[in-house]
Amino acid sequence: MPFLQVHVTLDGLEPEIVEDACFASGALSVTLADAGDTPILEPLPGTTPLWPATAVSALYEDGSDPELIAASLTEILGCDIELRHETLADRAWEREWLKDFRPMRFGERLWICPGGQYPPADTAPEPTIVWLDPGLAFGTGTHATTALCLEWLDREKPVDHRVLDVGCGSGILAIAALLLGAKTAHGLDIDPQALIASTDNANRNGVMDRLTLADADAPWAAGYDTVLANILAEPLIALAPRIAAAIRPGGGLVLAGLLNEQAEAVTAAYLPWFRMDTPRSRDGWTGLSGRRL
Repeated sequence: MPFLQVHVTLDGLEPEIVEDACFASGALSVTLADAGDTPILEPLPGTTPLWPATAVSALYEDGSDPELIAASLTEILGCDIELRHETLADRAWEREWLKDFRPMRFGERLWICPGGQYPPADTAPEPTIVWLDPGLAFGTGTHATTALCLEWLDREKPVDHRVLDVGCGSGILAIAALLLGAKTAHGLDIDPQALIASTDNANRNGVMDRLTLADADAPWAAGYDTVLANILAEPLIALAPRIAAAIRPGGGLVLAGLLNEQAEAVTAAYLPWFRMDTPRSRDGWTGLSGRRL
């Protein structure tokens, strides 16, 4: 069925207060979106930051009266409310938000694909496909930090490796490593939602039998062949001794989630234990890699 969509002008009101008022006035759903051009890239797990300029849109049942909605919001919020409205045709909403998400290639053979979409038929070499839709836990390959990690995995080919993924998010890096030939992978995250998302994605890709997941505060094992940590600069620095202790001599290290200007400080934190490679940068973000001494 169609819906009435209402766009509310905030005029200095807090978005969360307007969201609550919309629900109180009968809204079926409320969406908060970026009203400017200030994207929030990979926030800390467990946080839900808003944009400096936030747009509020709400869906109401078809036939709802926009004037009555405006009057209701004015009464609830205690001030005059301006809104725009339109009729929204019914669609397959559970797939609609994925329409702009397309198969993406990382390196020679690694692809991240949403459900129902495949690499081009003439793709060579034979693609290794990670099936993944964008979800609540970040990590889909669209962000530069994730892309740098995926390209490293494709380049290094972790065949028979034991892999540790610190801050696993959606599970994308651990799953990619397993599909590229890793023997086992262990994913850690402080966000319970990330562990749920990683489990769902691992099952979808048929690798759950080789993946274990745990809270990042749980004890870590040692002797990993590869450690991946796509988190943020401060925790990367703080975790340097613990990460070093988890990797066997000669094992590979990948660090991401740091801005270009943070690369020097993060590199310095790992030099006591690692021979670091030349950094790789993209879109203002840097990926670091190295080998355990």
